Amino acid sequence: MQLNGTAVLARIFLGESDKVHGRPAYAAIVEEARRRGIRGATVLRGIMGFGAGSRIHSAAILRLSEDLPIVVELVDEEARIRGFLPWLGEVLGGGLVTLEKVEVVRYTAEGGA
Repeated sequence: MQLNGTAVLARIFLGESDKVHGRPAYAAIVEEARRRGIRGATVLRGIMGFGAGSRIHSAAILRLSEDLPIVVELVDEEARIRGFLPWLGEVLGGGLVTLEKVEVVRYTAEGGA
């Protein structure tokens, strides 16, 4: 499978404690993205942030928060990413989703040319 040229990067902003059917939301998103053939997914864990509720989530040196910011990034062709959005809307109670155009300069399987 090749992915060259213009693609879309979806960023899904969540809290670490967000759940989908009792499981961490970030894990459910990545697993569903893989099941649907999305080309790439990464989960990033932040050390500080806030969202629509304006509550600051942070990791202090002596106290680790149980609700740190999480960003899930998905990369693929625009149609495939947009096709994933309805599922996100059904399972997420909150959060923020952004889309931006990106240029893919290299996409190969591990060990590929």
